[in-house]
Amino acid sequence: MAELIHFELVTPERLVRSEEVHMVVVPGSEGDFGVLAGHSPVMSIIRSGAAVEIYATAGAPPERIEIAGGFAEVNDKGLTILAESVG
Repeated sequence: MAELIHFELVTPERLVRSEEVHMVVVPGSEGDFGVLAGHSPVMSIIRSGAAVEIYATAGAPPERIEIAGGFAEVNDKGLTILAESVG
């Protein structure tokens, strides 16, 4: 079984998602990047008006969530996206 990464999507108002997933594709300001378990630590500005793609399992179709701006941080605890808003 493939390793999972802990993913949290947070807005100033609430915790939107908190779960273990296979991969998340983040719309960074310098381009999209995929985050899997074991990813190197990184911080990125989120491109406004883009969507996060969440892959629950390997080979699964992505769930797309529209977000407006914010930041993404990958560390040893997983991936956290602090979005200005989720639409």
